Amino acid sequence: MPRSKRQVWLTFIALGVMLALLPFVVDFGLGRSWLRIMDLALLYVMLALGLNIVVGYAGLLDLGYVAFYAVGAYCYALLASPQFGLHLPFWAVLPIGAAVAGLFGVLLGTPTLRLRGDYLAIVTLGFGEIIRIFLNNLNAPVNITNGPQGINQIDPVSLLGMSLGKTHQLFGISLSAPHQYYYLFLLLTLLVVFISMRLQDSRIGRAWAAIREDEVAAEAMGINVRNIKLLAFAMGATFGGLAGGLFAGFQGFISPESFNLMESVMILCMIVLGGMGNIPGVILGALLLTVLPEALRYTGDLQRAWLGHVVVDPSDLRMLLFGMALILVMLFRPAGLLPSRQRKRELVAEGDVAVQEQASVYDARR
Repeated sequence: MPRSKRQVWLTFIALGVMLALLPFVVDFGLGRSWLRIMDLALLYVMLALGLNIVVGYAGLLDLGYVAFYAVGAYCYALLASPQFGLHLPFWAVLPIGAAVAGLFGVLLGTPTLRLRGDYLAIVTLGFGEIIRIFLNNLNAPVNITNGPQGINQIDPVSLLGMSLGKTHQLFGISLSAPHQYYYLFLLLTLLVVFISMRLQDSRIGRAWAAIREDEVAAEAMGINVRNIKLLAFAMGATFGGLAGGLFAGFQGFISPESFNLMESVMILCMIVLGGMGNIPGVILGALLLTVLPEALRYTGDLQRAWLGHVVVDPSDLRMLLFGMALILVMLFRPAGLLPSRQRKRELVAEGDVAVQEQASVYDARR
C-alpha cells in the first residue's frame, strides 16, 4: 500500500477511535449535561447540512427552515405517543416524518419558483411562522397538537427491541441514554455528510451551482430549473424532518416554542459563520454555535467569583458576544471560517472587479 494512502487510512482510524471515545471523555471530564449538549450539537449539524443544500448549493435563501424540523418532530410525536394512542416503531415513524417534511418542502417550493433573494426570504419566513401558529392552535375544535402545551411522553427511540431511553450494559460497559443517542446521531450525521458530499459532486450538484450563479444562463443550457429547485427544497426539508424526528424521540417532549424564528436564524448563522456551501465549514459552524452559548452560561459564576455579584446577565452577555463574533467574522472572514474554494474565488473576483471599477472612475475624472 502506498505511504500516502496508508496515512489517509491511519488518519481515518484515529478519527474513528477519537469519536468513539469522545462521549466517555466528556462524561468523565465535564459531566452528563455536556454529553446531552453533544447530542444536540449533532442534531444541529444535520439541520445545518440540510439547509446548506438549499442555501449553499442552490443559492435559495430560506428563513423558514425550522418549519420542516417541526413537521418531522410532530409527525414522530403524533405517531409514537399517547396523544392518539399510537405507538408505531421507530423505523416506521422516522421515515414517515422525513417524507412528510420533504413533501412540505415541495409545497413551499412550488409557489416560490420565480422568487429569489429578499423576496424568497420573506415568503419562507412567513411559511415558518404559519406552521408554528398552526401547531399552536390545532387544539380546537379537534385536539391534534395539544396546542401551546405541546406533546409529552413521546416514545424514546427503540432499536432491535432495545430502548435508548434506558441504561444498558454492553461488553461490561455501562451505556446511559445520552451515550446511546450519541452513537445513533453520529451514524446518521455521517450518513447525511456522505449524501451531501455525493450530491455536491453529482450532476444535480452542478445544476444547483449553475442556478445559484445565473438562473437564466442555467435554463438556457437546458437545465430544468423548476425540478432542480424543487429537488433542493425537498432534499433540505427531508434532512430537517429527519433531525426533527430524532429530536422528539430524544427529548420526549415538544412544543411549538421549540420551533420559533430564532431557530431558523441560528441555523442560517451556522452556515454563514462556518462557510456557505462547504461541508467542513458548516459542521464547524454548527458545533461552535451549539457549544459556545452553553459554555458562556458559566460567565455568571465567573462574575460572582471575581466581582462578588453578577454584573451582566449571562443570557444578555451570550447574545452580545454572539453578535460581536458575527460582525467580526463578516468583517475579516466574509466567506466564513472555512470557506469553499469556489466561494473564495468569487469574493476575490468581486474585489478585483470593484478595484477595476474604482480605477475606471478615477481615470474618467482625470
